[in-house]
Amino acid sequence: MTSSENGQRWEIDALVAELRELRLQSLENRHRREHPPKLPSRKVLSQIVDNLGAALFPNRLGMPDLTDEGIDYFVGHTLDSLLRQLHRQISLELQFIAEQHGLSLDTHSQASDITRQFAALLPSVRKLIDSDIQAAYEGDPAARCSDEVLVCYPGITAVIHHRLAHALYELGMPLVARVISEVAHSATGVDIHPGAQIGESFFIDHGTGVVIGETAIIGRRVRLYQAVTLGAKRFDKDDNGILVKGHARHPIVEDDVVIYAGATILGRITIGHGSTIGGNVWLTHSVPPDSLVSQGQNRTEVFAGGGGI
Repeated sequence: MTSSENGQRWEIDALVAELRELRLQSLENRHRREHPPKLPSRKVLSQIVDNLGAALFPNRLGMPDLTDEGIDYFVGHTLDSLLRQLHRQISLELQFIAEQHGLSLDTHSQASDITRQFAALLPSVRKLIDSDIQAAYEGDPAARCSDEVLVCYPGITAVIHHRLAHALYELGMPLVARVISEVAHSATGVDIHPGAQIGESFFIDHGTGVVIGETAIIGRRVRLYQAVTLGAKRFDKDDNGILVKGHARHPIVEDDVVIYAGATILGRITIGHGSTIGGNVWLTHSVPPDSLVSQGQNRTEVFAGGGGI
């Protein structure tokens, strides 16, 4: 059967026409008929982050046969290629923002500045990730070396994506940053909004089901277990019933806090430094430093265990 015959069999022409009408109607409803949006590519950004990992950790995430003499060339070549691709993705977001607001911007020049600033942040991002890897190794008795942590732990994969996404978020690229975060979310089950502020030596053990909201602030040396939520208690609306965007609505977790599996912490509350929050706790009020919060009947069991299996 020819391709033409297949098209008739499936009524492709009719489907294309119907989908075109729906697409055009959607653009009309959003006043975008003359300027259909061209957005950053999830596929391309996923590849960029993979290559960033290889450039930051060439011996472990790069090419397996790299020699000492060839590492710098590999890193330089990889960075040059991925930063060119990132520049294009940043340009697409800037163009999208400009069209939304009816602005005329030199997006190419602005994208170059943002890409250059992001590149300059990579050494500091690498240092933060090193601290996260060490925290995971020290915090999980099942970890036999830091190399295993880097290549195997979904929590570290999610945190690497977050460190990179947060840098772009801070540089005014929320859409590119969000796409990077959602790539990690799909791969690991860990949902960290790129706006969340997270200090050094951050460890998510096991990972699956962790949710960290946009305005969460997490201090240094904090450890979370699976299915922990740092979320919003309520969503304020304006006089027209529209959700208010951007205001602080997620928890502040101070230094040296441990939050065990299944805990749900909601609202702009503060978990004081050195506190331990037990498994499956539902918490909507602040607690002072060095607090121990748990379900009363499960207290012994919750705090007897450690990380890792």
